[in-house]
Amino acid sequence: MSWKRQWPEKAPRPKVRTLSSEERERLLNVFEKEIETSPVLSSLGVSVCALRGRFYFERVWQVPGESPWVERIGRMTPLGSAKKELLLEVEGRSGIWHMVAQGTAAEVVGKITQDTQGTFHGLGSLDASLRKTGGSQNRLEARMQEDLRFVYAGTGKECSFHETLFHFFGIPINVIAEPRQWYRYHRKPCIVEVSADRTRILVEFTASGISGAFSGVCLYALVDGEWDVFMIKPNQSKDIDTAVEWLRKREWQGWY
Repeated sequence: MSWKRQWPEKAPRPKVRTLSSEERERLLNVFEKEIETSPVLSSLGVSVCALRGRFYFERVWQVPGESPWVERIGRMTPLGSAKKELLLEVEGRSGIWHMVAQGTAAEVVGKITQDTQGTFHGLGSLDASLRKTGGSQNRLEARMQEDLRFVYAGTGKECSFHETLFHFFGIPINVIAEPRQWYRYHRKPCIVEVSADRTRILVEFTASGISGAFSGVCLYALVDGEWDVFMIKPNQSKDIDTAVEWLRKREWQGWY
């Protein structure tokens, strides 16, 4: 006697709704306004385009000496249901799009701006902080505690990791958003060492799953007057001095 395994049926994908030109322009205006009012999305240069009935949130990358390329951080699909207007998806490593949320235009964009996991950028706490201060150029005074915790000088409230990099160290948002691939894996950053002159920050990114724990170390560093971030080879990540010596030998080229 043989047994046939019964796999659960896949849920059918929501029906896509065809938009009129007026509806498409209305949604584009909503998306563009939300991007403009988000300190993180606007600083990262995120834009939105309509293509074949869907809306794509994109970020253009430019590496010196190389052609620019576009990262699609999210996709919006108009739905047939009146209650849930849009489907928000993210593209996986295999090129397959996966559902994140359904809702109105404001709700699904909110899922992007408020992201703290790394699905889209991971800087949701910083975005919320900067909205309160009035923009991405307004830094608040923060203080470093002996245990490498950071608090706001005015309130004593603890800063998140990304708030710390921005308000205390003055690192630009586009640098704080790296390493992008580790955020995609939902690794959580934690500061493990800070140099005396505060121009070097060693950070460990970790994630745990059913297969075990995974981690990697990167160095945020002020080099030639500009902040940058470098992924460090595991056997060179013991401390800041070791990482800097290794990077100097490689002419400040990180590990990939």
